[in-house]
Amino acid sequence: MEGQTLKTRLGQGGLDGALERLYGAAGLEAARGRCAGVLEGFSGTFGKEAEALFSAPGRTELGGNHTDHQHGRVLAAGVDLDILAAAAANDSGVIRVQSEGYPLITVELDRLTPVEGEENTTAALIRGVAARMKELGCPVGGLEAYMVSDVPGGSGLSSSAAFEVLIGTMLNGLFWGGHASAVEIAQIGQYAENVFFGKPCGLMDQTASSVGGVVAIDFADPASPVVESISLDLAASGYALCIIDSGADHADLTDEYAAIPEELRAVCRHFGRAVLREVPEEDFFAALPELRRECGDRAVLRAIHIYDDNARVSGQVGALRRGDFDAFLDHVRSSGLSSWRYLQNVVPAGYKEHQDVAFALALAERLLDTAGACRVHGGGFAGTIQAFVPLETLEKFKTGIEAVLGRGSCHVVTIRPVGGVRLDEMK
Repeated sequence: MEGQTLKTRLGQGGLDGALERLYGAAGLEAARGRCAGVLEGFSGTFGKEAEALFSAPGRTELGGNHTDHQHGRVLAAGVDLDILAAAAANDSGVIRVQSEGYPLITVELDRLTPVEGEENTTAALIRGVAARMKELGCPVGGLEAYMVSDVPGGSGLSSSAAFEVLIGTMLNGLFWGGHASAVEIAQIGQYAENVFFGKPCGLMDQTASSVGGVVAIDFADPASPVVESISLDLAASGYALCIIDSGADHADLTDEYAAIPEELRAVCRHFGRAVLREVPEEDFFAALPELRRECGDRAVLRAIHIYDDNARVSGQVGALRRGDFDAFLDHVRSSGLSSWRYLQNVVPAGYKEHQDVAFALALAERLLDTAGACRVHGGGFAGTIQAFVPLETLEKFKTGIEAVLGRGSCHVVTIRPVGGVRLDEMK
C-alpha cells in the first residue's frame, strides 16, 4: 500500500472492508462514491492530495433523558449517519475546514483562547478542541480538511458532537499517534462546547459518537466515566429505529434548555451539593415541602424525572442483556411519559399554536397503535422524537409520518459498530 494514493486504494477496493464495517454491504457502493467525492473536494479546494480519511457518527439517545449533566446514567448509540472528511497535515499553524456547501473556516493556532464574538460558531468548536488537545500534550499542527455530512442539523442526532469528535480524531491521528482514547476525545469535545462554543452540554453526545456501538455510560465521575458496550441487534428483535423531525427549530430556545440544569442546581443547593447524583433519593423526597417552597414545583418535578430515568437506564440495560426487548420498550415508553409530564421538555413554556414535538409524538403513537414505542429525543422542546417501529409496519409508518410532517422527516437509522475513526487505517 505504501506509495499509493487514497484515490488509488479506494478505486482498487483497498478500503472496502472498512467501508462495509461502517456502512454495511448494502451501502458499499454509495460509500465508495462518497469517499471519492470528499477526496476530489479536498484536492479541488486545497490543491493537493489528502493523506487520510476520517469519520465520526451521529448519535441517538436510547435512555436517560437529561441525566448526563446530573452525573447520571445513559444508554446511547452511534448511528450510520456520519460526517466524513478527507484531511492532510500542514506546517502553516492554521486549521482550514471546508464543509461542502459552506464557507471555508480558518482558525489560527497562535490563539487558542476563547474569542469574543465567536461563541456558537463552528470556528469556536475547532479552536476549543485544538486548545484542549494542546493543553493535554498533543503537538497540534495545522491541517486542511474537506467534509461532507449526512447527519441532519437539528436532528437530535447531534451533528455538533460528531463534528467535535471528528476534529479531535483528526488531530489525534495526524499529530498524536492516536494517543487519546475514545473517551478522552469525547471529553475534549465537551470542553470545546462548554468553554469555547458556550453551550453547557453534558458528555453523552460526544461519548456515544466517539465510542460507537451501543454504550451504557455512568457519569458518576465525569473525569472517568464508566463505558460499557451493550449488544443490541434491532433487526433480530423485529424492529427498526426511526428518528422523526418534528419541524421545530432549536433557535431562540436557549433559555428553555438552560432552565433545566439551573432549576436542578437550585434543588441541589438545598443539600449543599452540585448535582443530583450526590443527593440520596430518600433525602430528596424527605425534603419535598421545603424544596417546593424554595425551588418551585417544576424544579421538583424535573428532579423526580432525573431520579426515575437514571434508574430506568439500569432497567433497559438489564432487559437487553437478558434479551427481553418488550421490557426494553416498556422502559422507553415510561421514559417518554416522564419527560413529558415531569421533565417538561416537550412543549416550550407558553407555546400554544406551535407544539411540534407534542404533535409528532401524538402522530407516531397513533401510527404505532399498540406496537413499538416512541419518546422525545435528546434535549427536547424542538427537533426530533424517536420511535421503535415493527419491521412489518415500517413502510406504512414512514409513509404516514411523511404524509403529515413532510418528505424526509422520518430517518430510518442503524447502529454503527465503531465511533470516531481514521477510516484508511481501520483493521
